[in-house]
Amino acid sequence: MRWSICLSLGCATLLSTALPASAQSQVSISGLLDAGVFRSFDKTSELGTIQRSNLAIAGTEDLGGGLKATFRLSTRFDLDTGLTEDFGKKPFWHDESTVGLQGGFGHVRIGRALSAMWSQDWQFDPWANFNRISSPAWYQWHYLTPTDRASNNGFAEYGRMANGIFYDSPTVAGFTLHLSGSPERTEATGHQGRGYSASLNYDQGALAGMLAFERNGSGDKDSFVAGKYRFGAAAVMAAYDYSRTADGISKARAATLGATYQVGATTFKAGYGRQRLSGSGDQTNHFYSLGADYALSKRTTLYASLGRKSYERGADSGTAFGVGVSHAF
Repeated sequence: MRWSICLSLGCATLLSTALPASAQSQVSISGLLDAGVFRSFDKTSELGTIQRSNLAIAGTEDLGGGLKATFRLSTRFDLDTGLTEDFGKKPFWHDESTVGLQGGFGHVRIGRALSAMWSQDWQFDPWANFNRISSPAWYQWHYLTPTDRASNNGFAEYGRMANGIFYDSPTVAGFTLHLSGSPERTEATGHQGRGYSASLNYDQGALAGMLAFERNGSGDKDSFVAGKYRFGAAAVMAAYDYSRTADGISKARAATLGATYQVGATTFKAGYGRQRLSGSGDQTNHFYSLGADYALSKRTTLYASLGRKSYERGADSGTAFGVGVSHAF
């Protein structure tokens, strides 16, 4: 009896010591599962990714005094095959692999993550720059400026900066500042310096806006400005993107418009984009799109997407449409 009492007391003491420590740390697993059936722009029928699937492990530790340690590991994959996205081209932790510190000064991370511009621009596209059928942003923004021309095992990466330092400021009167840059010069041929990116955002009440600039390690540059206005169940948005190569010869200018309108569990979407390419062959491209999302729950969504490319070069034109389902966890 004495031993059992001592054992119980010992366990209670151990638990009372461990619980406060465990309460100071949190680890979560989250992600998005997405798949659909669609007819692509090249007139083939497919089952696969319309949006994107990912799995993320993230955590925080309370260090006291308002300071937290953070980490995030996230990978993307194709649900229809189980393979990592663009298998063999991208690293396993393609989406993000960072560790950082967060406090009253903001959030600082180091590792691989979306650049300052790419981490914020999605707010100004009805499909969050995320849908391969309907998103004008997917096809027309940042056309000539990959964030890094060789960080994906020698292939271009649009969006993520490797070997980077990332900063997100606190919100002050609706404004936030986002910065990213790399102290390293990439060894890829043609790199002329270190890449960096900056975005100033405003979001308060009905109005949101963004002004951003990015330069990759090859010297290509991109300027981006966007705005959004929300009224009731509707929102309208517009963006302008101007990308150009380091030699100044090739340039791409894109202007996009978008709108969303929510009726009960259904959100209707519409988009338009006009892109003007100049330098090595002038070309004007138009993109039209429609879509609808139906929320079965807070986590599960059925959606339909339609996109039409109307390009001066006829071989690039086409219509795509499909239906899909996504589940967030």
